[in-house]
Amino acid sequence: HARRLEAEGAAIIDIGGESTRPRALPVSIDDELSRVIPVIEKLSGRLEIPLSVDTFKATVAKESLAAGVEIVNDISGLNFDEKMAGVIADSDAGLVLMHTRGKPAEMQNDTSYTSIISEVVASLRCSLVTAEEAGIETERIVVDPGIGFGKSVEGNLEILRKLTEFACLGRPILIGTSRKSFIGSVLNLPVDRRIYGTAATVALALANGASILRVHDVKEMRDVADMAMAVIAP
Repeated sequence: HARRLEAEGAAIIDIGGESTRPRALPVSIDDELSRVIPVIEKLSGRLEIPLSVDTFKATVAKESLAAGVEIVNDISGLNFDEKMAGVIADSDAGLVLMHTRGKPAEMQNDTSYTSIISEVVASLRCSLVTAEEAGIETERIVVDPGIGFGKSVEGNLEILRKLTEFACLGRPILIGTSRKSFIGSVLNLPVDRRIYGTAATVALALANGASILRVHDVKEMRDVADMAMAVIAP
């Protein structure tokens, strides 16, 4: 599957052993390691593109880095595990700092904000400070406003609409909208029929400043991204 994604135009393979969708129940460190480490070891050195691990646990990140991962994608923005920043600082790995409000099991319990853009920006800025204080070079960091993580449908739409405001953080922006429930809510479609809704969000995210897109349908979204960029940056 990873080889096919690479052939279809993926630039990074993101590997995760714990679901972070809304209401998902947590898994133990041992279970998470048993899911991701064999995959990382199997792929390490066999692809031309880097591997990323999607985890908020420092132990999983450390062992994944040792197994061949080059990027840690932390949905908590270094907030769920106090040891995570040190693990990244001791490596030369890239880091994705995402915004969320609470762990997946409860993050959708409160999706109201006084000002969603300013609050998410402020939270990501705090994560950047945490990274800096731990000794993680800023150049290694990407930020992600966390579409679908502790946000309402309208909140997700507002983030996409005002994505340019995240440029104030001075870091590349990652966006993950692929097949998410807010697309299903807007279009009243099940998860397996959200590819065109996803395509619209991908094109608009790029137009508003996104640099990295986390998607399921790589071949199709590669075409969408390439066409959008031909218009945006000829």
